[in-house]
This record gives sequence, structure tokens and C-alpha cells, in this order.
Amino acid sequence: MNIPHVQLVRQSIPQPHVADVYAEARRAWKDSALAARIQPGMSIAVGCGSRGIKHHGVLAKATVDALKDLGAKPFVVAAMGSHGGATPDGQRSLLAHYHIDEQHLGVPVKTDMDVEQVGTNSWGEPVWWDRNALGADGVVTVSRIKPHTDFRGDFESGILKMLVIGLGKRHGADQHHRYGVRGLRDMMPETAKVLLAKTRFLGGLAILENAKEQTAKLEVVDRDQLFTREPLLLKEAFTLMGRLPFKQIDCLVVGECGKNYSGAGIDPNVVGRLLIEAHPHLETNDPSITRMCVLDISPDSDGNGTGIGIADLTTNRALKAIWSRPFEMNNLTARFLWRSKLPIGFGTDRECIANGVDTCWQPNFNAIRFAIIPNTLEVADLWVSAPLAAELAGKPHVEVIGAPRPLPFDEFGTLNQEELFPECVRAVRRRHHK
Repeated sequence: MNIPHVQLVRQSIPQPHVADVYAEARRAWKDSALAARIQPGMSIAVGCGSRGIKHHGVLAKATVDALKDLGAKPFVVAAMGSHGGATPDGQRSLLAHYHIDEQHLGVPVKTDMDVEQVGTNSWGEPVWWDRNALGADGVVTVSRIKPHTDFRGDFESGILKMLVIGLGKRHGADQHHRYGVRGLRDMMPETAKVLLAKTRFLGGLAILENAKEQTAKLEVVDRDQLFTREPLLLKEAFTLMGRLPFKQIDCLVVGECGKNYSGAGIDPNVVGRLLIEAHPHLETNDPSITRMCVLDISPDSDGNGTGIGIADLTTNRALKAIWSRPFEMNNLTARFLWRSKLPIGFGTDRECIANGVDTCWQPNFNAIRFAIIPNTLEVADLWVSAPLAAELAGKPHVEVIGAPRPLPFDEFGTLNQEELFPECVRAVRRRHHK
């Protein structure tokens, strides 16, 4: 079976970014209205999650240092729902991966899973919150605001979700996901209203990232502005997202899926497949992709292959990289099960890709619209077949580089992803491990 030759496409859309992330985050805290609420000697819990935020550890350090400057006594609490296998050690390990630990921050890091009920929301459901956070004089979060992978609403991924589900631990995550889309879109804000009334939550550092995964904007959102300000920041985050510059693709190859790239493993906002049971109308259809292959599970995902089912075909290597405990825990808690049905596996990358091409419903080989990306977070560079490259001719901020070339497979049929994407997360990881 043939595989199309490809050309490099580079997207260079101008992106806003913060030059000095540490200094800007520290300034944002100290110049905020929230700073006036902090008195010397107050213990402040800093909620940090498990997502692959750029400069995550630096942002946590800036937050801790700013709170110290204000005379507070900060400590970190894990705010990631059921991630890390829903265990204290698992969540501590996830935070330490981003240098959010005692060694780098100089403050205690508490990952206990204990919660207490603080009230009941308008749905008649109990509202749970982290016991360590409840014991503090104040609570803040370090939260990235971005489109969610599961639903559309006024509040998606951001401060409010971390407040409700992150600090609600497994109880909060399980409770809201039990209702599916409704629990996230509709019940989550109702739970937040109870938490604003019943806890010492002060506000959060809102982090927006651009299409190059750089920090684009930092803003401290006070608790009193949460319901008005976060929806506006979410709309801004939508405009900054990295996207594939096509409406339709016959076959897309994704090098790696993983929780470090998206909460869904493969970001549905990028590939246009929300794939949520009973909600087909939520498909974004931009782009429309007929066949999708994923070659690997990122080792940074710690065995969690969540989202592998968004692809149609994979490799046996990727299937073997899935660890049952974190994979099952995450998906059974999230209750979005379609996305993690295991696709057909093949012995080599070449077989996987060739079968993707062969089953993509385009019998004219020269017309196949074929593309490769390293993951769904890094999409500024991609390799595409001739029909897609021709479509981009003359478009602003897009450059087609070099002549068509065959994909670089080794003698075992493994794709050399590092040759195609020398600056991607995977390539950098491998250089560091040599």
C-alpha cells in the first residue's frame, strides 16, 4: 500500500506572548485587588493542577513568592480531581513533574484526597472541597483558561472548574461527570456559587496560551469577578488556539496522544471530533477528518491512554503503553467512554499509516488529503500531501517549505518523528534522555 509524499507547512500567525512570565505573574498578584484581602501571617492554599501548562512550575513559584511578599504563608494543594490514579502519591508525582514540589517552591505541598461537605447546590447535590484548603485562611488557584474538550459553555477549563472539580477531588469530579455534559456545563457553575459563599476562596491566576504553547496573557481574577470575567477570557482563549488550516482531511496521523497535550489526549477542538455519546450535534466539523491514526502514547501521560479512541487506527506499541489503573480511573470518573475505546492496532507505524490511507474513502491516490502532526498541542508545523499544500498557496502566514519527500521510516517500519518535528515535545524529551 502506498503512502503519499509530504511537504512541510509552517504556520506563522503572529502570537501575543509574555516575555518574562515569572515577573509578570508576580506583578499580577501584587497589583491585583485580591492583594488587599491578604493580611500578614495568613495561611494561603495555592491550588495547582496536572495539565501541561507552559512554565507551570515558574507560575506556581511566582505565585508563592508574591504571596510571601504580601506577608502570607503559602502552601500548595493538589487541585486535579481524580488524576494521578486518584491517589496522594500519584498526584504528588504529577505535580513534581512540573517542579511543583517542596524542593523547587520552598513550601509544603499537600496532596491528600480528603474532602468535606460544605453545602448543597441547587441540584440537591452535596458540595465537596479539599480539607487542606478549608483549613487555610485563604485559597487561590493557578489555572489555565481554555476551551474544554468535552462541552461548550460559559465556563469550560479554567478557574471555576478547578475550584469545583479540582479542589473537589475525586468526589467533585465523579459527582459532576456522573451527569455527563449537563453536569459540567450546567451544574458546575451552581456548585461554584456555593463555594463562593461557603469557603475562603480569594481568586485565581488566569493563564492564556497562544497557538505556539507560549504564555499569552496573565491576569488575576478576583472572586467577585469570577462569573463576569472568566467567560470573556474564555472567548479570548478561543481566538488564540492552534488550528489545522484545512476544512477537510482524508487521513490525519497524530504522532503522540497524551494528557500532557490535552485533557482528552487528542484535543477534539483541534481535530473536530468531540466524540461524546448521545451528543452527535456537538461535533465541531472543523476540520472534517475521515480517518485518523495515532502512533504513540506520550510517556509524560504516565500510562494514561485517555482519548486514544478519538483515532481510528493505532499501533500495538501504543496499546501496550497504556496502564490499566490510571486509564480506567480517569475514564470511568469522566464517564466519556467512546473516546477511549481501543482502536485497531498494527505491528508497525508503516502498517498503521498505510491502512489509514487505504481506508480514507479517497480511491484516487493523487488526490488524497494527507497530513501529519506531532500531537494536537503543537500544530504550527505539519507535513501534508500535494493536494493540501496546493490549497495553501498564497494564504497569509502560511509557508510551504521544500519539495515533496517520502516519510522517513527505518528498517523496522517505525516513523522517525524526530526528523519530521525536531523541536516538538517528543524530540526534546528524547534528546534530554540520551
